[in-house]
Amino acid sequence: MKEVFIYDAVRTPRGKGRKDGSLHEVTALALSTTILNNLRERNDLDGNAVEDVIWGNVTQIGEQGACLARTAVLASELDESIPGISINRFCASGLEAVNLATNQIRGGAGNCYIAGGVESMSRVPMSSDGGAVAVDPSFTMNNYFVPQGISADLIATKYGFSRDHADELAVESQKRANIAWNESRFSRSIVPVKDVNGLTILEHDEYIRPDTDMQKLGALKAAFQDIGEGMPGFDKVALMKYPEIDKINHIHHAGNSSGIVDGAAGILIGDQEFGKALGLNPRAKIRATCKVGTEPTIMLTGPVPATNKILSDSGLKVNDIDLFEVNEAFASIVLMFEQAFKINHDKVNVNGGSIAMGHPLGATGAMILGTLLDELERQDKTMGLATLCVASGMGAATIIERV
Repeated sequence: MKEVFIYDAVRTPRGKGRKDGSLHEVTALALSTTILNNLRERNDLDGNAVEDVIWGNVTQIGEQGACLARTAVLASELDESIPGISINRFCASGLEAVNLATNQIRGGAGNCYIAGGVESMSRVPMSSDGGAVAVDPSFTMNNYFVPQGISADLIATKYGFSRDHADELAVESQKRANIAWNESRFSRSIVPVKDVNGLTILEHDEYIRPDTDMQKLGALKAAFQDIGEGMPGFDKVALMKYPEIDKINHIHHAGNSSGIVDGAAGILIGDQEFGKALGLNPRAKIRATCKVGTEPTIMLTGPVPATNKILSDSGLKVNDIDLFEVNEAFASIVLMFEQAFKINHDKVNVNGGSIAMGHPLGATGAMILGTLLDELERQDKTMGLATLCVASGMGAATIIERV
């Protein structure tokens, strides 16, 4: 099978996912075309050099619906002969787009893809698509469905993480993200979002709160306690599935959970022949990809079995991995991952994560993979692993190796 390489990776800044956020006036389509046009210009992608655009976005409704990927291709400067497909693996959609493109090339279906994703959470609110996973009682009751925040608190309770543990990780995420921006560590990958007149709307992640400390986080109320212990009583639902746990300890709040933001990211993927034809140097080889399903009540444990699977499939050991990107959907996810593999936090999310910078659902997987590549180059390291937990009980992972 063909070897597959990453040739380029770009992302927009993350804008606050509210009506007063800088990117609220920018549609998911415009964010997507920003990425596609930048990849085209940076790599001189003319004509039908690209086989397909695989684009993740989670809330596929309204202006984010109707195969946004194909719409973005037609709205961009890419050739109309390039098709496009939108995919949804919830929070891992952007990474799954990369993994799908990788395996298409390995199997001989073309030699270049653009893969990534987008989410405009300020314009198309999360869960506004009304999917059956959360609203159909014939499913939710039989599968002990609870909101993700309850699942995150269940993980914290089951694996012994306190609120202080979670808040310490959140403070460190903010500190690392601030240092990364101050040291221009994202400069290779960030592309500014501009308006129709070419004026810059946003060029910096605006969700970061560098003054965050333990005292400020300590003043915040646990976000999921009321819906867990009061009405509608989701704690009781979760404990029916996990009767060995007496009571859920609610530790998560807005400060130690991922932020709601807008953003897009894309990665240019190809085989060796593609790079030679265009005179492009590969930056990394995609060593392995994987996806798993997990128990849907606790829901967010996917990074652990996904990492076990991808290491087994690739013949690698955890000690072979120099750096990890583990999406900070909630603090307990990263804490669980580090506990499971006995990994020092110095190797995980070294430039901060979604707690500090936000989690634009369909884009995050591609964003963290690009960040991982940039950091491997900055530190002159070799091997990196990116992984995300996924709603309804799934996980995804990708291993890359610098070349």
